[in-house]
Amino acid sequence: MENWDEVRTAYQVARMGTVSGAAEVLGVHHATVIRHIDAIEARLGVKLFQRHARGYTPTESGQDLLRVAQTTDDQFNQLVGRLKGQGDDVSGELVVTSVESMSGQLVPILNRFQEQHQGLIIRFLTGSRLFRLEYGEAHVAIRAGSVPDQPDNVVQPFRTQQFALYAHRDYLAANGPFNGFEDMVNHRFVVDDDDVPKAPFSRWMRNHAPDGTALFRVSHMNSMVHAVLAGAGIGFVACWEAQMHPDLVQVVAPMDEWQAPLWIVTHVDLHRTSKVQSFLTFLKAEAKAWV
Repeated sequence: MENWDEVRTAYQVARMGTVSGAAEVLGVHHATVIRHIDAIEARLGVKLFQRHARGYTPTESGQDLLRVAQTTDDQFNQLVGRLKGQGDDVSGELVVTSVESMSGQLVPILNRFQEQHQGLIIRFLTGSRLFRLEYGEAHVAIRAGSVPDQPDNVVQPFRTQQFALYAHRDYLAANGPFNGFEDMVNHRFVVDDDDVPKAPFSRWMRNHAPDGTALFRVSHMNSMVHAVLAGAGIGFVACWEAQMHPDLVQVVAPMDEWQAPLWIVTHVDLHRTSKVQSFLTFLKAEAKAWV
């Protein structure tokens, strides 16, 4: 790219969503922002943004440019910090992705980290798809299950999520106590609706729930927790989350085959940046308080 100023302008428009917001961040007139966007779109021969009344939304091509610009901007800021002897600079955006079921644990940590770094923009991404670190879609990923094996990633063991079987007190009052696995045929279960479950506890339930007992099926872990809380049946809940609901009763203690190892994943190009290292240090310290 011949003109980095245009790329940087497009990056800030994508971040802020408006021309005026990008102009304020860059310290230029809004007309300069518009001129840069028009120029880079003309040079590339593609539309980078959809214009609408509320601002600018990146197109698919704009998202591609944004990912490259995000990585470049992070690396440049790290270089500037080293040259100035200010290696602890934490600014711009911090993009963290994790499985949805960890939102309750991670969001408070992200909030406390942001409080220490005023002006830092936090983006917390969850969803069924895998956000690609090599494409600049996130700085840090918390992933569960087998060891992530994507190339050029730095993988660190993090924690192990403990899961157990729980039921609401009202469910047990209406259906009687749960007297062990041989009693499963007399109860209802909340299960993963996926034909090929990814979580080890979901695979166990698919293999062990007697015919006709898997009567409430969900597509997300949060929905499973809500279903158990509603008394729809017995289901798996993370032990840390169950502690927040006094009406949940643990009917089977955690078993090794149900547990899900967690991994911290970063991309090698950004792993050593001040922003990523500062957050990883903070995250690990905070996680020591987890049950």
